[in-house]
Amino acid sequence: MTTPTKTDPTEKMVREYLRNNPTFLDDNADILESIVVSHDSGSAISLVERQVGILRDRNKEMRGRLDNMLQTAHENDLLFEKTKRLVLNLLEGKNLSSLVEAVYDSLGKDYGIEFYSLTLLGDEKKLPRTMARTSTMEKANEKVGTLLGANRAVCGILREEEMLFLFGDQGSKVGSVAAVPLRYDNLYGILAIGNSDPNFYKSSMGTLFLSYIAEILNRLIPHYLK
Repeated sequence: MTTPTKTDPTEKMVREYLRNNPTFLDDNADILESIVVSHDSGSAISLVERQVGILRDRNKEMRGRLDNMLQTAHENDLLFEKTKRLVLNLLEGKNLSSLVEAVYDSLGKDYGIEFYSLTLLGDEKKLPRTMARTSTMEKANEKVGTLLGANRAVCGILREEEMLFLFGDQGSKVGSVAAVPLRYDNLYGILAIGNSDPNFYKSSMGTLFLSYIAEILNRLIPHYLK
């Protein structure tokens, strides 16, 4: 006489639940990854095959994430090299003219920025002649007072007169701008970069690079303006 096998109440509940919910494992694929099932299903698709398929998909996803991380790391390496070259060129500058030229050369050639400008504020007759634009403080406050009053970089679409003030004749071609006031004790200028695409520079984007360059300029340019 065979002794009846006792079924654990919990096991019985699980069996009953799975029987009543045949799509449960499909709807909860993560559980399949931890289930151990012997493979003896003939031509049918077994749980083992299902698990392998899930793990294969997860593997593809992880490879995609790794590729993105490697691409980001590569882009950061390039950005670091460009920034290092700019900083070294700024430190090696002999005068204000060479310093401004280094900024323009880096923004245009290394970073491939479409529009860029450095505007120095003060008495236009006393400011050194360089590639930078110049303006009196009064005119700057009249044209871009909101930008000058900001304590950080500002991104987005500006009014036409603001674009023209920052970029001159090229201002009409600029769609969006990232600009940062230059201060060291006192306000003395504004650094701006632009793109013809109105959606390129948005208020939600990060401005770490532009702010970093501004901090370097804030330590160097005032010495030449004195």
